Amino acid sequence: MSATRTAPTSPRIGGRVPTWPVPLALVALSLIPVIAGAVRLTDLSTGSTHMPQDAHHPEMPVALIVHIVSATAYSVLGAFQFSAGLRRRHARWHRTAGRVLVPLGLAVALSALWLTLVYPTEVNTGPLLYWSRVIFAVAMATCLVLGLMTVRARNFRAHRAWMIRAYALGLGAGTQVVTIGLAEATLGTSAAVADAATAAGWAVNLAVAESIIRRPRARGRRSIHPSKEKLR
Repeated sequence: MSATRTAPTSPRIGGRVPTWPVPLALVALSLIPVIAGAVRLTDLSTGSTHMPQDAHHPEMPVALIVHIVSATAYSVLGAFQFSAGLRRRHARWHRTAGRVLVPLGLAVALSALWLTLVYPTEVNTGPLLYWSRVIFAVAMATCLVLGLMTVRARNFRAHRAWMIRAYALGLGAGTQVVTIGLAEATLGTSAAVADAATAAGWAVNLAVAESIIRRPRARGRRSIHPSKEKLR
């Protein structure tokens, strides 16, 4: 007597694993920097002082405004590029969003360079933070340019890798909330600790990005009809 094997139950909906948790987690990671940026813009537009002021943030810094607006849009819109379901069902939306994200990301990176090289350095910061900002801003702009070049060459695997790296660097401020908090809780509060923890935020994001890029892609399993698989 033969018996058919019953397929195991799965949490998948419609045969697919839900992909919305990934973009939601990325939006949550960027939430604190987005709120801080909104408060900073409120201070600039109303003259209030909810956020600390220093020479690095004069009354109406164009670069700071560009950086806050572009970083907010880039981090939130970019998060939804990581939804496999959204890419699969709305490929045109994915391409259109990508055309918006590249100039937004370049605005983030170039305004960060502008703030670092042109505006006065913040008090109680050292060369580690200065050069980290320069290096990672240049790296983000380079990743975006390479991502654009590879997609135009229809090298989608390389395009995916470069855009993941660019987004990871753009989301550094979210991770820095965690790295700075952990570093100051364990090592104490000092300029050196804060600078190192800030640089670590970008480094951690890049390390995570590389692990995602190098992780083997899941291969689709060939479905077998239950009537063809029997136990003897």
